[in-house]
Amino acid sequence: MTTTSYAIALGSNRPGRHGGPREAIRAALARIEGIYAVSPILTTAPVGPSIRAFANAAALVRSERSPPEMLAMLKAIERDFGRRRGQRWGARVIDLDIILWTGGAWRSRGLLVPHAAYASRAFVLHPLASIAADWRDPRGGRRIRHLRHGVDRRRPRP
Repeated sequence: MTTTSYAIALGSNRPGRHGGPREAIRAALARIEGIYAVSPILTTAPVGPSIRAFANAAALVRSERSPPEMLAMLKAIERDFGRRRGQRWGARVIDLDIILWTGGAWRSRGLLVPHAAYASRAFVLHPLASIAADWRDPRGGRRIRHLRHGVDRRRPRP
C-alpha cells in the first residue's frame, strides 16, 4: 500500500472528559497515528448558532489508510470522545475532518476530499497554513497560503 499524507482539521468548543476544548484537541492528536506536523491551537469565534468560542488546529498525518479508512478512524475517535450528531454548527466536544490528502481529489458516498467548504473558512486555513502553506488545492491548484490570504481579505457584505 502507498503511504500518503492527510491534512486533518480539529475543532472543539465544549468541555468533555478530557477537559476544555484545547485539552480535547490535544487528546485527539494523541490518538491519531502518523502525525508529523501540528499547528498551534487557535481560539476562533463561533460560526452559526453556537455561542462558545472554538479551539481549532490542523495536523499532517502520514498513513497507508485510504480516505474512507482514515475517515472511519477519525469518526471512531469522535464517538469515543462523546461526539453526537446534532445541530449543524452546534457545540461539539471534538470535530475531526479530512481537509486534503496528497492523493488529490476523492469522492465517494459520505466523503469528499478536499473538504467542500474548507477554502472559505479562516478557522481551517489559518492553522493549516502554518504547517502546509505550500500544499495545493487539487481543484484549482491554489496554494493554502493564497487561500488563507483570500479569506483574510474578504469584507462582510452590507
